[in-house]
Amino acid sequence: MTHVSSLRKPTFLGTLLVAVLAAVLVACGSDEAAPKGAASPDQPVTLRLGYFPNVTHAQPIVGLANGTFAQELGSNVKIETKTFNAGPSVIEAMFAGAIDASYIGPNPAITGYVQSGGKDVRIIAGATSAGALLIVKADSGITKPSDFAGKRIATPQLGNTQDVAARAWLQKNGLKDKDHGGNVDVRPIANADALALFIKGELQAAWAPEPWATRLILEGNGKVFLDERDLWPNGDFVTTHLIVSAKFLAEHPATVEKLLRAHVKTTQWINENPDQAKQVVNAGIKQVTSAPLPEAVINGAWRNQKTTYDPIASSLRKSADDAFALGYLGEKKPDLANIYALDLLNKVLKELGLKEVSK
Repeated sequence: MTHVSSLRKPTFLGTLLVAVLAAVLVACGSDEAAPKGAASPDQPVTLRLGYFPNVTHAQPIVGLANGTFAQELGSNVKIETKTFNAGPSVIEAMFAGAIDASYIGPNPAITGYVQSGGKDVRIIAGATSAGALLIVKADSGITKPSDFAGKRIATPQLGNTQDVAARAWLQKNGLKDKDHGGNVDVRPIANADALALFIKGELQAAWAPEPWATRLILEGNGKVFLDERDLWPNGDFVTTHLIVSAKFLAEHPATVEKLLRAHVKTTQWINENPDQAKQVVNAGIKQVTSAPLPEAVINGAWRNQKTTYDPIASSLRKSADDAFALGYLGEKKPDLANIYALDLLNKVLKELGLKEVSK
């Protein structure tokens, strides 16, 4: 779906160890330099940008609406936006050459990187931290991890970020899903369908991203069993980040740098103006889906997440380890050494007097 252009109107983001480390630094440390053949910064460029009409994708919605993206990218960059509902569709579009950059969850990005042999996908910034919870029916009788034995839990999609988190958490607590020889029925179901089944009592729990977690509480007589923030240091884990095709990054580093500047400035504005930002995001959601989120839903979802430009790389690597252990990333543990290209982001952060981020 192509984003409607009216969103741009202003309405209100040891030795061996040393050797190994050196090898990684050599592999990862050169992504700032513009490669030979890169386009001139003043050359007209079309940037095809993807995102989801969701609260966890606030920067593109806000940055397009208030003009920050257009201003920072400049008149020589034409922005074409496309909206998606699932991470795999984003990766397919990037592989097909239909988009150049997109906001996306961590596990689809990892999968895309692995599927391309590490050649096609680069993470260039974070976007959202947290915003995923394990919700149970208030009358389910579930009060401790062992109570999930024999129960049905929904996740949004097989192998997606919340699906991996749910299955890994079960195993850590001495349980397994049926796919791995256990007795917990983990069912990958689209969020909207999971909500309907949850309301009917056909599901006892769901590991859901926002705003669906809040809707499960408000509409489905649910309660929070676990906020995923409790599982991570400082409560931070990546939910959404910004990726770019390696080809576009090599050919148009100046445009990517401008995009990152717009992303960072939009992130700052959102954090400084949360009430206005919520309104802009909800208007953007309505623009694409024809229905805004109820005020109670967007308020609840907003409290459970954090808008950031930090990719929180350590959490992605942990998620990748969990996905591999569950058999989702093939027989050989993937090498993610080059999945991040953060030099341009850190250049922007340094220019703006902000703390740089790490891989």
